[in-house]
Amino acid sequence: MAGLRSIFAKKQPAQTCAAVIVAAGSARRMGGIDKVLAPLGELPVLAHTLYVFQDSPAVDEIVVVTRPDLLVEVGRLCKEYGLDKVKKVVAGGSERTNSVLAGLREVSPQAELIAIHDGARPLLPPQILEETVAQAARTGAAAPALPVTDTIKRIKDGVSTGTVDREDLRAVQTPQIFEAGLIRAALEKAIADGENLTDDCAAVERLGMPVTLTQGSRENIKITTPFDLLLGQAILENRVKGS
Repeated sequence: MAGLRSIFAKKQPAQTCAAVIVAAGSARRMGGIDKVLAPLGELPVLAHTLYVFQDSPAVDEIVVVTRPDLLVEVGRLCKEYGLDKVKKVVAGGSERTNSVLAGLREVSPQAELIAIHDGARPLLPPQILEETVAQAARTGAAAPALPVTDTIKRIKDGVSTGTVDREDLRAVQTPQIFEAGLIRAALEKAIADGENLTDDCAAVERLGMPVTLTQGSRENIKITTPFDLLLGQAILENRVKGS
């Protein structure tokens, strides 16, 4: 445990941050449309996502993880839109944890922090990214989150058995940002233990390490269905009106 504490403890804020953008999922709920390449306004979803990190002074480099069949197309997209912070586009694995680790292996060794973000979250507000980077530099692990507003029920066989107290519940978003050595160790252990995680914070929590939750954003939606594209379009239009 002392070794893990030495990984987690930070004597000073980290100075460099790399981003791993995970865009290796299937399109099962999108009716066969590749969600990261679907148009959102004038740009593909993935281009919107990458521009947030491209334009952020808090991020030094980007690695994109995608499906093997999309490697050429995603590489072409990065060149077409002048995304010069993207250092590599690599193939992901069969599960999210494998995909994230594939991206981590391509990150510069100089990166002190690593931000892991869903490629299908194209509307991340820049201030959310920068606040989460700053918090991770202070504590070693941070992620944006929102209070749960819906009433949550426990069920058994389709029947409600009780109401969950939502006071202590949060819906966690990405980017999830960690000290580089910590997240590498956490994910490698998760894979060695045969754990299939859908959330990178869970890998760190398995080591007994806390993750500080920062303020999330209702605009930071994840595109998983065609309806989400409509919602994303509305958010874009509202931003234009407010600018």
